[in-house]
Amino acid sequence: MGNFGVTQDEDLVLSFVRKFAEEELKPLAREIDEKMQVPQRIIDRMKDLGLFATYIPKEYGGYGMSFPFLVRTIEEISKACPSTALVLDGALTLFAEPLIMFGSEDLKKRYLPRVASGSVGGLAITEPGAGSDAAGISTTAVKKGDNYVVNGDKIFISNGRISDFFVFDAVTDPGKRHKGITAFVADKDTPGLKISRDIHKLGIRGSSTVELAFEDMEIPAENVVGKENEGFKVIMETLDAGRIGIAAQALGIAENALAEAIDYVKQRKQFGTEIANFEGVQFMIAEMATEIEAARYLTYVAAEKWQNKENTIEISAMAKMKASDVAMRVTTDALQLFGGYGYTTDLDAERHMRDAKITQIYEGTNQIQRIVIAKEILKKTRYY
Repeated sequence: MGNFGVTQDEDLVLSFVRKFAEEELKPLAREIDEKMQVPQRIIDRMKDLGLFATYIPKEYGGYGMSFPFLVRTIEEISKACPSTALVLDGALTLFAEPLIMFGSEDLKKRYLPRVASGSVGGLAITEPGAGSDAAGISTTAVKKGDNYVVNGDKIFISNGRISDFFVFDAVTDPGKRHKGITAFVADKDTPGLKISRDIHKLGIRGSSTVELAFEDMEIPAENVVGKENEGFKVIMETLDAGRIGIAAQALGIAENALAEAIDYVKQRKQFGTEIANFEGVQFMIAEMATEIEAARYLTYVAAEKWQNKENTIEISAMAKMKASDVAMRVTTDALQLFGGYGYTTDLDAERHMRDAKITQIYEGTNQIQRIVIAKEILKKTRYY
């Protein structure tokens, strides 16, 4: 498979990312899951390696590396620990990307250098009553002089406890539905912004997930991302990029699960021979590997198209849907190959399956992705 937009220099850097993930991060993955926290020393290590700066443009203190490079980085880290990958993914695709695309020069100068130096950000759009219906939010932002007064709640916010700032959306013109939504940036210490509770999860347990409450929080008008009442576009385009990041995360989870299963079937003996010699096991391995390659192709192509500023609505949805469905299927089959051992916490197979499930849900459920894909296809006068 070709490089799909990754340069030779970036490919060299990826070898160091791979080394970090395999040697330093993977041995901690079970502990991160059990303690439900990515250690600060790991975040600091990613900081020291310059990973937060990779995708930030050079004029804002970053290295200006490509989106395909970022996607490969998320994939490599996800092989070792998807909870840790989400720290980086959230900071870059979910917080930095909307500022890169739509932020004013003032916002870029205030926040992007901080991300480049290792500050974590998040995206707060889901609400208790608005998930798949992204236009159905109830959080409001009422103009008051040069500020907006924000009230409402956001839920399932990744990186919640460790984020220094969030991009969020709120209704600024209630009569216009999605055309009356505005995107903003808020620092975590803004008066009126508080974490209501921590949310404990089935998988990706090392990633902090919280519910946020906005109680008469005042945000200056210069913290609007893009333009007033045009926030829905900001969020939708951010999600296009974010879905490719989640596809990469799912891909990494599936790759690691398959690699561990292959190692196991090559040494596990039953009926006098390694179970890798059984045709039924070989069929499973062949299916899993083929599905992963298909998901990898879609993910890499989507990343390259995003880098080239092409329309990626359809392919980012395809990549996210395919890679996450593959991750769930592969991790389930990998657990099956371990037999009874796979169902225990002695091995990592059960954790991989738990981690895979969320990739079918966040950044838009896979049912929503199917709707998005179908709508994009049906718009065309000719598909092939």
